[in-house]
Amino acid sequence: MDNKKETERAELHRIIWNIANDLRGSVDGWDFKQYVLGMLFYRYMSENLAAYIDRGEWEAGNKGFSYASVSDEEAESAREDMVKTRGFFILPSQLFYNVRENAPNDENLNETLEKVFKAIEGSSIGTASEDDFKGLFDDLDVNSNKLGGTVQKRNEMLVKLLDGVGDMKLGNYQDNTIDAFGDAYEYLMGMYASNAGKSGGEYYTPQEVSELLTRLTIVGKKEVNKVYDPACGSGSLLLKFAKILGKENVRQGFFGQEINITTYNLCRINMFLHDIDYDKFDIAHWDTLTEPAHMDDEPFEAIVSNPPYSIKWEGDTNPVLINDPRFSPAGVLAPKSKADMAFIMHSLSWLATNGAAAIVCFPGIMYRGGAEKKIRQYLIDNNYVDCIIQLPDNLFYGTSIATCIMVLKKSKASNDTLFIDASKECVKVTNNNKLTQENISKIVSIFTDRVDIEYVSRLVPNQEIKDNEYDLSVSQYLEQEDTREQIDIKQLNVEIERIVAKENELRFQIEQIIKEIGSD
Repeated sequence: MDNKKETERAELHRIIWNIANDLRGSVDGWDFKQYVLGMLFYRYMSENLAAYIDRGEWEAGNKGFSYASVSDEEAESAREDMVKTRGFFILPSQLFYNVRENAPNDENLNETLEKVFKAIEGSSIGTASEDDFKGLFDDLDVNSNKLGGTVQKRNEMLVKLLDGVGDMKLGNYQDNTIDAFGDAYEYLMGMYASNAGKSGGEYYTPQEVSELLTRLTIVGKKEVNKVYDPACGSGSLLLKFAKILGKENVRQGFFGQEINITTYNLCRINMFLHDIDYDKFDIAHWDTLTEPAHMDDEPFEAIVSNPPYSIKWEGDTNPVLINDPRFSPAGVLAPKSKADMAFIMHSLSWLATNGAAAIVCFPGIMYRGGAEKKIRQYLIDNNYVDCIIQLPDNLFYGTSIATCIMVLKKSKASNDTLFIDASKECVKVTNNNKLTQENISKIVSIFTDRVDIEYVSRLVPNQEIKDNEYDLSVSQYLEQEDTREQIDIKQLNVEIERIVAKENELRFQIEQIIKEIGSD
């Protein structure tokens, strides 16, 4: 990446950091993130639409045209076409630029913004894009006491928020530097996740881990039919495919489901901020395990996920689930207190025969007995586990646990499983470990080559795993390298004898000196 781009990115991050620190005040950082992101999204939608309309007019010969300067009445004629092509519509008076300009003198700024957000969402009602826009601004509550105790205080904060987001150097939409919007989003999410610990970090997978998961699923491919994440959080895993393959090479789009309403809204916003059009993503709300939303869209060629670790679920208290085609093949359900294996079975069920799934796993599911062992037996006996990778500890916000990655495939060439110990593949950054590009490339290379490397990787016949009671822990199959200094006992004894002899000689010399002093 060129230095100019890196300099611009560093400047953007500095501005975001300053805005966040200046503005949050009494608002908790993780909550305040929603205000910054919501306003960033509002600016993006405004510039996206205005630039699209302006470009059309300029190409038609109307060089001086500016949508922001047109009257609302005149603009109405474009509404139907814009909703059809862009999925939404914003009147000129409601554009971010114009609202920001009038904000310092608008005593009813909170009401103005509320109307604007309702109008943007409302523009899609009854159209194909309705589901993608519905409730997108719900978390940007302009009347919240978190912003201030009085309307005046809240409006003062909203002016600062508009100015802060408006001053971000995000480039012009038509200059193809729009990735700055997405970059601003990722930086904000990472910044707040690291500060928020588990409350925020559980919604966010570090970008380096996202990249590793993505690369593991696309080895040897330049395109995939569609990608899916059953616990998609804010969508960072899905969007890695757009970055690595190019969004046009994810032919049928990006699919995901998220149980948390706030994070579900953030995910849809994130899709727009990364310039994924409304007809190219389908993000659903509610519980994937009991209310899966994409039955008609599976199978998926690439599945990536960092599902919540060891959460409770209905399990065998729900008599319908054992007959669910996603779970029934294993003959047993994941324990009620630990849904991890349910996410794995769900992903396997929706995986295409030519595809791969890479899932971050809590280490306990690799060796515990009971139902989890029976599910591991099903996976190994049917040769679905392609690889288990032991990751370093302290990679994720909010947990120091060393997690693993399970790679699943339905069409394997041989009846064995690759085990990789990547626990040393990281660098330390403050309190966390981080995967570098070199670490990622090395892990993917070992994964691709599938050869034995002492202490690092081993291709294990599935019969050996069966003999080991279906234990899938990497440590079961790879010996740890002893990095302690090797000591040669013979050499050590020789050295001790030499030291003792020297010590005796010195003692003798000291005694002689003392005798001489005494005889004087």
